[in-house]
Order: sequence, then C-alpha cells, then structure tokens
Amino acid sequence: MKFFHILFFFLCTQVILAEKVEIVSDTMHTEGLKKEVHFVGHAKVKKEQDWIHADTIIVFFNENNETKKYKAIGNVDFEFKSEKGHYKGKADRVEYFPLKSLYILTGKANVDDLLNKRSVKGDKITVDMLSGDSIVEGSQKKPVKFIFEMKDEK
Repeated sequence: MKFFHILFFFLCTQVILAEKVEIVSDTMHTEGLKKEVHFVGHAKVKKEQDWIHADTIIVFFNENNETKKYKAIGNVDFEFKSEKGHYKGKADRVEYFPLKSLYILTGKANVDDLLNKRSVKGDKITVDMLSGDSIVEGSQKKPVKFIFEMKDEK
C-alpha cells in the first residue's frame, strides 16, 4: 500500500510542476520510510528534452512528498538542454536537484557543451541550468581539462 502512496505522490508532484517525467527500468522498488524509489537495471529518466541513462536511478522525496533529488549511479550518460546551455556527456554519478535545476556530476565526469562547442573533464562538475554557470573540480593526479576551438583572425 505504501508503494501506491509514494507512486501517487510522485505522479502528483510532477503534475504540479507541469513537467512530464518518465522513468523506465528492469525493476523498481520503494523504501517508504526513506521516501525513496529505486529503479534498477537499464534505468532511464526523461523530462522534456533532458534524459539520463544509468545502471540505477533513485528518486528522493522530501517531507511534503515533493521530488527532492534524482541520483543516477553507474555508467551514466546524459543530455541536458535549456536556453542557456546544451550539455551531453558521461559520469560515474549524476545528481539532479529539480527545484534548483542543478546537476552535480562526479567520477570521471566528461561534458560536451554543444552550444558553445567546448568540452570539460573533471572529478566533479556542477552545472546550474538556470544561470548557465558551472564549476569544475579536479585533483593533482587528474587536473581539470578544458578543450575549446579558437578561430584565428586574419
């Protein structure tokens, strides 16, 4: 019965936010006390033009049963679009905070900025889809790598 309550609140939250979210996977299970729904095996979440594919996707709810966060774990591929950016890439883990429109990519994160024709690699990349700002962190063993094209003016 708790499963249906969580699923009902999940669907209502998405209707309130006026965004259709679709998640598919091989299996799904809920953890009612933790307010989590786990999608395991070939998990895919799609919201408008944004998508994430991963081994596992976990949806977290807050005390009001609103979607607090998505977490994608293992072999993560993604594409995010907004007026300020169009990003495609890979990471070991992606966390998405829908109320802030904020993505945090960790572990071998590699992002291609398709709008500006740039690429960046790092251990942790934070992308704010509202402002278009991003923060890239590396380490001494694996520094940040930024690749871009520059036209020569003649």
